[in-house]
Amino acid sequence: MKPPIVKSLAAMASLGIALGATGAQASPEQDRQDFIKYYTTKYPNIKIEDYVYGTLAFDTDSKARAQYDAVMQSPPYQAVLEKGRKMWETPLKNGKTYADCLPNGGKNIAGNYPYFDDRAGRVVTLADAINACRVASGEAAYKLGDAATMGTLAAYMRSLSDGMLMNIKVDGPRALAAYEDGKKTFFRRAGQLNFSCASCHVQNAGVKLRTELISPAVGQAVHWPVFHGSDNPVELQARYASCFKTMRHVSAPIGSEKLNNLEYFHSYLSNGLPMKASVFRK
Repeated sequence: MKPPIVKSLAAMASLGIALGATGAQASPEQDRQDFIKYYTTKYPNIKIEDYVYGTLAFDTDSKARAQYDAVMQSPPYQAVLEKGRKMWETPLKNGKTYADCLPNGGKNIAGNYPYFDDRAGRVVTLADAINACRVASGEAAYKLGDAATMGTLAAYMRSLSDGMLMNIKVDGPRALAAYEDGKKTFFRRAGQLNFSCASCHVQNAGVKLRTELISPAVGQAVHWPVFHGSDNPVELQARYASCFKTMRHVSAPIGSEKLNNLEYFHSYLSNGLPMKASVFRK
């Protein structure tokens, strides 16, 4: 028998999330507020704005935060960001650059992605926008999830939006349907371990798994791609695929409607928080 799908956070009363009318479909903003209430009730001494630091928000060891700050002052992946800058500035086949393709020259726009494109009838991610620019300029699309191309360029591009507040919009019935589909994926248990995204990043956020703390869902979307202790930028959907694999569940392809909708829902939860692009994570 398939596990039930959570239609609203109010249905998660057993977790202490009981805002909204049980059984009713919560709005995206109600969802976001429910998440925030859940975390702040469980961890009243942690400011919601600190959730952009992931597990460091829960780490009581001041040395861990000091080490993070030291790494970020002179990150070991500077060469990757420099390569991304050169990719960004190099003219494409038609003579234009990425800045010519994107709104506001590509600056302070990353927090608006993903968005629902009514004409296309689907969610568009920042990677989609980059590839659309490439194709329109006579270039081949980059492979999604490839660290050397899309990951490197996105790592630099998102740095042009550092400090921008996440600003995901869900307007209209089709956009809401895509958001709800992403929410279903987030809460649906799957795989041999019968875990969902929420199993770790809601129920067990702040809990230590083996030697590592688990991060909260709120604040997660502001800092991708991340560098996991190396110079390889990991995109958000590549991380989804990795998580599904850990749950022993077959992931939908990176760039698929399923993962785009998941990113749409997931990103909305971080609305109002500042972007922290290209960061170091364990």
